[in-house]
Amino acid sequence: MIVADRKPIQEILAMIKADKKILILGCKGCVTVCNVGGVKESEILASTLKIARKQQGNDIDIDVRVLERQCDNEYVAQIKDIVNDYESVVSLACGVGPQFLSEMYRGKKFYPGVNTTFFGGAVQHGIWEERCAGCGTCSIHDFGGFCPIARCAKSLLHGPCGGSSKGICEVNPDTICVWDAIVTKKMEAGEIEDLMGVKGFKDWRTSRDGGPRRSIREELIQGNI
Repeated sequence: MIVADRKPIQEILAMIKADKKILILGCKGCVTVCNVGGVKESEILASTLKIARKQQGNDIDIDVRVLERQCDNEYVAQIKDIVNDYESVVSLACGVGPQFLSEMYRGKKFYPGVNTTFFGGAVQHGIWEERCAGCGTCSIHDFGGFCPIARCAKSLLHGPCGGSSKGICEVNPDTICVWDAIVTKKMEAGEIEDLMGVKGFKDWRTSRDGGPRRSIREELIQGNI
């Protein structure tokens, strides 16, 4: 899932400083799972902003609405009857949300209420870690099911750097060396030879460097004609 962190209150206050009536727009997608942009978090943010603005002597009128998703125009269109009631909207979706909103409602102001960080998952309650870099050509099957692009600090694809110690990354002492995990798993499975061959260069044309990417499902497009 996409993992995000809520922006600091002072940063959000700075964005909406000139507005008197705003909408906090949550999202029931990924940001709900990581406890950033769901119903509860949207209501907490609204209350926090109200209190902060009151302390500044600059009261604000805030409403809360939560969409199923903000990365789908079908759901973004659900606020068309109310969006003009507000001077601005603070989106608690990932970075895709405020962009979809801005494209549909071109005359309105939309602010990002969160910082989108990575694709990851929960490793324990309250802790999420990156697992995927979205490079577009997945090859984790070559590495025991682990991704060295996302999980190695140096994104090494041809073995460990030699700087780790006792299975811990030299760059971040709170992070395991994923290459230690890869080699250990292969050894336990009696498949260490899988790592001995020389692999070709990775095709990076599917990664972000080629500009905004697009995924097309022809069968779905044809079905709507």
